[in-house]
Order: sequence, then C-alpha cells, then structure tokens
Amino acid sequence: GSVLTSTSPDGLRHPASLTKVMTLYLLFERLDAGKITLDTEMPVSEHAADQDPTKLGLRPGSTLRVEDAIKGMVTRSANDAAVVTGEFLGGNEEDFAKMMTRKAHALGMSRTIYRNASGLPNDEQVTTARDQSTLGRAIQDRFPRYYRYFSTSVFNFRGQSIRNHNHLLGDVEGVDGIKTGYTRASGFNLVTSIHRGNRFMVGVVLGGRSGGSRDAIMRG
Repeated sequence: GSVLTSTSPDGLRHPASLTKVMTLYLLFERLDAGKITLDTEMPVSEHAADQDPTKLGLRPGSTLRVEDAIKGMVTRSANDAAVVTGEFLGGNEEDFAKMMTRKAHALGMSRTIYRNASGLPNDEQVTTARDQSTLGRAIQDRFPRYYRYFSTSVFNFRGQSIRNHNHLLGDVEGVDGIKTGYTRASGFNLVTSIHRGNRFMVGVVLGGRSGGSRDAIMRG
C-alpha cells in the first residue's frame, strides 16, 4: 500500500474507459457470490446497442455471455458490453452508476464519481490517479480467479479476432493487466499492474498526450 512515486495523485481527471474496471469489479463480485456464471446470458437493449464505438456491434434483442462481456471490455474496451453488464446488474445504467460510486467510496476511492458503465464522456464522471491505484490493487486482491482475464491478449468473438489495447502486455516483463482509456477530455489513460518475484506494483498514468507517450511514462 505504499506509494513509491507520484505527481499530482489527487488531481481530478476523467477516467474514460478505466471506468470499465469498476464495471468488471461489480461483475466479478456477482460471479464470486455464485449469483451468475461465466455462461449466464445477459440481454442486449437498444440503449446498449446504441453506444458509440469502440464496441462489439451487439444487436438489440440478442444476448451476450458474461465471459464474452468480460473479454470484450478487457480487449476492445467495448462500450456496448459495458452497458449490457451495467443494465443486467443494476436494472438500468443510471442505477448501476450509483452502485459503482458507492463501491468506489467503500473501497476508499473518495474522489471518484461514476455516471455511466462505459466511461464515454460525462463531465461529472471524475477520478484521481490515487483512486485508480486503489482500485487496481483491490480488484486483483479480491478476485485473483477473474483478474487473469486482464492479461487476455487476443479475444475471438463471432469470427472477429480482437487484440488487447494494452501494448505493455508481453512487452514489459511481469505486466499482467489492467486497462487503457481515452477520450478527448481525458487524454490517454492507463492503469498497469506488474508482478516480478514477490513484488507487486500498480502504476497509473492519466492525461497522456498520446498512446505512445503514455506507454513510455508507464514503462519508466
């Protein structure tokens, strides 16, 4: 739990797709409790299918397996999969966002507010680097069995081969997750976890100017 280095760790930023780490946290919680399984089918609403890219291209009226939703969020950062999950767990996306915010505060992420399941632009959706590092530690600590999905490098879905957006996977020794994010308002975001021997570290970069510069800061 000690901080090795930080620059403005409590500055408010938009999480962009780092939001999906909390969506996944709540999904893993439900799996862990045995309320659903990896094969549970979740219904796709018009609202979920309507989300802006990136997405899996789900059709309204169809269903999405829980395991496919996890992999779709981890690799492509699929916004439709995030909303399907949120509606399934919370009844509707707005109520799910309230659940996300409550969980964030329970974990000690005191400055984080969620307004949607995906991280698509919303001025009120904010977080900090410190809060994201708290979540990055909590999700692997609490769900070692499901956390391994974050290291999925390729996801085969209905004839598409989808590669992970996290370019440090397989590039930096010991990197095993977690998540990238980008919107115009947020800049380029990344939470990364690394395990080497008995050392475990979580790094957070928010507001990078490009994917390459964000990755270089994280590598450093």
